[in-house]
Amino acid sequence: MVTDEELAPVRSTHSMRLVFGAGAAVGVLGGMIGLGGAEFRLPLLISLFGFAALSAVILNKAMSLVVVLAALPARLAAVPASEVAGHWPVAVNLLAGSLLGAWAGASWAVRMRSSTLYKVLAALMVLMAAALLVTHTTTVGTVAPPLWAQVPCGVVAGFGIGGVAAIMGVAGGELLIPTFVLLFAVDIKTAGSLSLLVSLPTMLVAFARYSRDGSFAVLGANLRFTMVLAAGSIAGALLGGLLLGVFSELVLIPVLAVILLISAAKLARRN
Repeated sequence: MVTDEELAPVRSTHSMRLVFGAGAAVGVLGGMIGLGGAEFRLPLLISLFGFAALSAVILNKAMSLVVVLAALPARLAAVPASEVAGHWPVAVNLLAGSLLGAWAGASWAVRMRSSTLYKVLAALMVLMAAALLVTHTTTVGTVAPPLWAQVPCGVVAGFGIGGVAAIMGVAGGELLIPTFVLLFAVDIKTAGSLSLLVSLPTMLVAFARYSRDGSFAVLGANLRFTMVLAAGSIAGALLGGLLLGVFSELVLIPVLAVILLISAAKLARRN
């Protein structure tokens, strides 16, 4: 179990310029590969800014929510609403699992010992590194099982994604997008929009679960920090989007995967 001391709302005293710069750097990394970068922000919250595992997860979740809300209008403008609406059964299918997974994941996170949570986060970062490599350096095909199997597979996949997203404080797009493509044969562009529509309610459910514990107080103690880091993440993501394609993904993705693996190794050694 997480102790009362670990749940205490530690306040960051770092310079807001450093906070904004760190958020921008994370946003650029994520923007260059079309993601929000929350998986890179989490180790910064722990290693650079000194937050305990659970506090870092909750802060990361808050910033992921802000970034998703900022990205949603632009994404919906890029993909016709009618095209997205045509896939609503697919989104509902994943949501049926992801909402339950988010609640369960947040419940597990607040009940874990801090040392255990560090190791779980490390393992999930390895998973994210693998997902980056698979989705960006290989061609994701489609399985498209029959409807009778597709629905339960979607619920199970959604549950797992919702749990991972809640525990790491990420939106989950790294896992949602390939799931839409692989399981439901949705094109990659539409999958990006659908992932945001699934991520938003999934994150709200995780927030609702976290709000039941004293750990949620870290947001009130670090509201300015959270908003500045989120603003940096959004600004960086916009810049990263402009740099999309400037660097070859065959070079960029392995480098980002290595960053995640190094961060995972450092977290695994924490007590």
